[in-house]
Amino acid sequence: MTVACGVAVANIYYNQPMLAEMARSFHVSVHQIGLVATATQAGYALGMPLFIPLGDFVERRRLLALMFAAAAAASVAAAMASSLTVLLIASLLIGMTSVIAQLLIPLAAELAGNERQGSVIGKLLSGLLLGILLARTVSGVVARQLNWRAMFLIAAGLSLVLSLILVVMLPPIPARPKSSYLAFMRSLFLLPRQVPALLRTAILSSMFFAAFIAFWTTLVFYLETPPYHYGSQMAGMFGLIGATGALVAPWAGKMSDRRGPRFVARIAAGICLSAFLIFKLVGWQLWGLILGVILLDAGTQAAQVSNQSRALSLMPESRNRTNTIYMMCYFGGGTLGSLLGAWAWEKGQWTGVCAAGVAFLLIAGGMLWTPEAGK
Repeated sequence: MTVACGVAVANIYYNQPMLAEMARSFHVSVHQIGLVATATQAGYALGMPLFIPLGDFVERRRLLALMFAAAAAASVAAAMASSLTVLLIASLLIGMTSVIAQLLIPLAAELAGNERQGSVIGKLLSGLLLGILLARTVSGVVARQLNWRAMFLIAAGLSLVLSLILVVMLPPIPARPKSSYLAFMRSLFLLPRQVPALLRTAILSSMFFAAFIAFWTTLVFYLETPPYHYGSQMAGMFGLIGATGALVAPWAGKMSDRRGPRFVARIAAGICLSAFLIFKLVGWQLWGLILGVILLDAGTQAAQVSNQSRALSLMPESRNRTNTIYMMCYFGGGTLGSLLGAWAWEKGQWTGVCAAGVAFLLIAGGMLWTPEAGK
C-alpha cells in the first residue's frame, strides 16, 4: 500500500520535467503546454470529491484495482496523444484517477487498528512523499534517454502491476456506508459555510502550493536558457535536491503542536519568500538555484503540515469531509499555479515566474497576519 501511494501520486508529477519536449513535439508555446500541468492538477482536485466518497459505498479492493486500471488507460492515452487537445484530456483523466492515495490512507488506518494506526499512516505518507519527489527525477531521465511518450507507457505499466498486486494481496473490504453518496456530496458544499475557518485555512495553503507549482512547472524552461543549457534530465534531478526539504516535516508538526499552526505557517511564508528572492537575484548560478529549491520545498512542507493539522482539528468527527475540502482547495491552488506560472514565463521569463511566486506568497502572508487567521 505504501508503494501504491507513491506510484499513484507520481502520475501527477511526471509531466513537469517533460513539458519543454512536449512543446517541441506539438509545436506549441510555453503557455499552451503549461496547460498539461494545469489539467493534471485540476483533475486531481476534481477527482477527490468524485471518487473519495466511493470508499464508503463500494467494496474497496475492487475500487482500488479499477482506479489503477483507469489510471493506466489514461496514461496510455497520453502516450498516444496525437494533438495537444488529446493530451490535455488524458492529463485531466490522469489527475482524476490518481487520487488513490486518499483512498488508501484511511483504509490503512482501518486495517491497522488503533495500536498501529500512527506508524502505518506514517509509512504510507513516506511513500506518498517519495512518489512526489522521485517522479520528476525518473521522468526527466526517461525523457532524456527515450522520450516523453515512453514515460507515460512506463507509468501505465506500473499502474497495471499495482492493480493486480492489490487484488491479490488485499483482503475483501466491504463498504460501510454511513449515509448516501448524494448526502455526502451535498455536505461538502455546506461545510465551508458551517466552518469558515476551514475554507480560510484551505485557501491559505493553496497559495503556498500555487507558488510551489509555478516554480516547478517552469523550471525546465529556465534550465534550457543561458547560462545552463540543461535538459529534462537535469530538471528532474532537482527533485532529489528538493527531497532535503522533507526533513522539516517532523519539526513543523511538533512546533505546530507547541506554538500553533499560524506560527509555523508564518515562518514557512518567510522561507518561501526568501527562496523566490534567491531565484531572482542569484538563480543564474547553480548554487543559488539549489539553495532556493531546498528552501522552497522546506517552506512548502512546513506550511502543508501546519495548515493540514489545523484543518483536521476543526471538526474531528468529520475528518474525511474536511480533508476532502482541504485537498480540493490545495490542488486548486496547484492548478492556478501551473496556469499562471506558464503565463508568467511567456510574458516575463524568469522574472515573471519569480514575481508570480512572490504574489501568491504575499496573499498567504496577508491572510496570516490578520486577526481572523486564528492560532
